[in-house]
Amino acid sequence: MNNEQVVVELQRALVLKLAEALLLAGAAFVLTLVLGRWWIRWLKAHNIGKAIRVDGPQSHMIKIGTPTMGGVMIIASVVIITVIFNLVNRWSMLLPLAALVGYGILGAFDDYLSLTKVRSKTFGLTERFKMVWLVMIAFLASLALYLPKPFGLANGGDVVVPFVGVIDIGYWYIPIATFLIVAMANAVNFSDGMDGLAGWTSAIAFAAFGVIAFVYRFDYLVTYSFTVSGACVAFLWFNAHPAQVFMGDTGSLALGATLAIVALISKAWLLLPIVGIIYVLEAASVVIQRYYFKYTRITTGTGKRVFKMTPIHHHFELTGWSEMQVVQRFVMIGIIAAMIGISLALNPALPQQVSTSSTQPTIPDNPFTTTDDPTATPYPSPLEN
Repeated sequence: MNNEQVVVELQRALVLKLAEALLLAGAAFVLTLVLGRWWIRWLKAHNIGKAIRVDGPQSHMIKIGTPTMGGVMIIASVVIITVIFNLVNRWSMLLPLAALVGYGILGAFDDYLSLTKVRSKTFGLTERFKMVWLVMIAFLASLALYLPKPFGLANGGDVVVPFVGVIDIGYWYIPIATFLIVAMANAVNFSDGMDGLAGWTSAIAFAAFGVIAFVYRFDYLVTYSFTVSGACVAFLWFNAHPAQVFMGDTGSLALGATLAIVALISKAWLLLPIVGIIYVLEAASVVIQRYYFKYTRITTGTGKRVFKMTPIHHHFELTGWSEMQVVQRFVMIGIIAAMIGISLALNPALPQQVSTSSTQPTIPDNPFTTTDDPTATPYPSPLEN
């Protein structure tokens, strides 16, 4: 097969993979709509409604009692679609799928205990107890990513640095990956405070990493990312203002952790703070507010605040923005950030290990190609078994 035929076959394969990903996104959308109607009716029948912060914006008081745990419809849809269409001979899909389900279960326990008022100092998901579980699951996922087969996915410590190439950070990968997973789980959880905000930002972020995975030829990750994105868009059918259901910790913890794992598998996790800029702002506002308050209380005797209220979306709401304005403007920022992240993924330099042969490749440069031979095998990915 000559170079021209290789290019044609590669382009055909990429187009088919993108078509498959978009079809699965559509299937996830339809399935989530079907499951969502049934799930909301069940939640209402069992009076599973959300409690609202009494110190929050007064406009949110009308949301008291709105069904929560809506993340179940997203998780169920993604699991069903992935198991049927995207799991055959792709054992690497088990990790992001297990993270989605595992963190979803943890979030569901937290939602349930908060709704039934079982939470106490000795029982229930207190902040410390929940953090311990978040870290434990994240650490196990990081090990699974790093360790060689058959113990893990052999993702190694590689990371794509835009305009530089692929570098290996070694054992530092494990604590960094653990931090990213825990941080993103909490950050998405913080963003789930306005109608449509967490759903829109999640749909955008997963779609962006679906494109990035497409660029880097992680074909199974393309279909998975678009499947999650399609399910998130369908969730917005019920979560758009005024919301019929909230995502809850069930959905936000699961989506945040899974997004981090998708970024880690794609080796493009340096782009996560860019693509997920809204999550960074939400989490940063909470951290700044908490520690500045503690610092000023120690130094001045009176705790002071940087923001009117955190997470930061409530700050803007209290300054006069309507809920819809906050959501729409944050979504705009999220879209632009995703575009920037994708553009950076499209322009990485080849790794230093690339062959110095004078033969120029006739296929688009791929940061995971370790030779100039156009028929070369891509950089090892978790897809290979």
